[in-house]
Amino acid sequence: MTQIRLTNTRTRRKEDFVPIDAGNVRLYLCGPTVYDRAHLGNARPVLVFDLLVRLLRHVYGAGAVTYVRNFTDVDDKINAEAQRRRDAGSELSLEALIAERTEETIGWYHADMDALGALRPDHEPRATAYIGQMIAMNADLIAKGHAYEAEGHVLFDVRSFPDYGNLSGRSVDDMIAGARVEVAPFKRDPMDFVLWKPSSDDLPGWDSPWGRGRPGWHIECSAMSAALLGPHFDIHGGGIDLQFPHHENEIAQSCCAHPQAGFANVWLHNEMLQVEGKKMSKSLGNFFTVRDLLDRGVPGEVIRFVMLSTHYRKPMDWTEAKAQEAEAVLRRWHGLVAGIEPAPSPAPALIEALADDLNAAGAIAVLHELAAKGDAAGLLASARMLGLLLPGMGAWAAADDDAAALIEGLLAARLAARQGRDFATADAIRDGFAAAGVAVKDTAQGPEWSLAPGFDPARLAALARAHGA
Repeated sequence: MTQIRLTNTRTRRKEDFVPIDAGNVRLYLCGPTVYDRAHLGNARPVLVFDLLVRLLRHVYGAGAVTYVRNFTDVDDKINAEAQRRRDAGSELSLEALIAERTEETIGWYHADMDALGALRPDHEPRATAYIGQMIAMNADLIAKGHAYEAEGHVLFDVRSFPDYGNLSGRSVDDMIAGARVEVAPFKRDPMDFVLWKPSSDDLPGWDSPWGRGRPGWHIECSAMSAALLGPHFDIHGGGIDLQFPHHENEIAQSCCAHPQAGFANVWLHNEMLQVEGKKMSKSLGNFFTVRDLLDRGVPGEVIRFVMLSTHYRKPMDWTEAKAQEAEAVLRRWHGLVAGIEPAPSPAPALIEALADDLNAAGAIAVLHELAAKGDAAGLLASARMLGLLLPGMGAWAAADDDAAALIEGLLAARLAARQGRDFATADAIRDGFAAAGVAVKDTAQGPEWSLAPGFDPARLAALARAHGA
């Protein structure tokens, strides 16, 4: 059996993955807060875990993996949007408006992640469906001396858990000295965090032993993972931005509630995303959602390819150049595998790369090798292991057939002009491509092309007429 090795954030080492139960490998990914569209950075952990699930199912069996990704549907931003709609004249109750917004946003999320070829998890729990479990866990933590009630709040006593900070590698005193923490008069310690908080009449709330209120963010995942995977499971993950405080707090809550269980054996964190070398932010004008890219005509398969081309533990830089290159590569591969049945299994070298801490870039290099050898069946089987070249995924490439014929004809005309030392014609075709929104890159394997945002088919047709292509 293939030995998978993963970098465990908690131990800071690459380790052999040994499942608790090889017949039921269990993993949990922190999912989105469903108040708006998923931005591009939100897609990275989804694709990392999608790749991991595909690998685990390949190694242990399709029915031997249980994958959970939650929806946080209790949040101040969701409440604010519901209140805005009510103020704008909606006659629905606040609860109904909140439900309307979350249903709408979850629908968007599914559509966007489906477009990237991501598999749906086995379970997608919503926080609002597990309030009872959260209340019970809070009461248990109070009974065990790890939490306390104060002014309608329930707070976790960080000092009661000596291992607090092990995941992020910081002591509690260092955290207090170097971080901005919410200091409330009812806290025993500045680092204590909220498990339950009161709700006013204009906010959603549930009855509890501490009054009407709603859960803190951190307790949600502890309660949902325990309910669906048990108190001890294999892998927990998310973006590196969740390492502290969210995952640190999850560990504290869960280990204190189930002291003999151990919570998650492996912690997997992906690095953050950049855009054209800069942190994605609205202030820089480089913030965009997955839907923004899809609506601009960037195929979901191209987004997936670009995202997987960088190792998950390294910052990923999204650039237009990478997207255009990925589109050209995928178009060529779709042409190579057209009408071909996949090989019985992916290439062993590809599985070996993925088993080495999800080395997707190394796996993509294997795909290039298979394509160069003309092994279409092997390429198709191996690409599908990465969630690429899936049935129905190449519609975007097929839709460009008319443009492809014109472009290939023009590329042939450009080559003939170069060979005939007619550089004026070759340059005119090059400039015409740029004006029409066709990006061309010359490689050792021949020219690769892609349709850039703003592609103008009329200009391309005029260029082809001008040069008899």
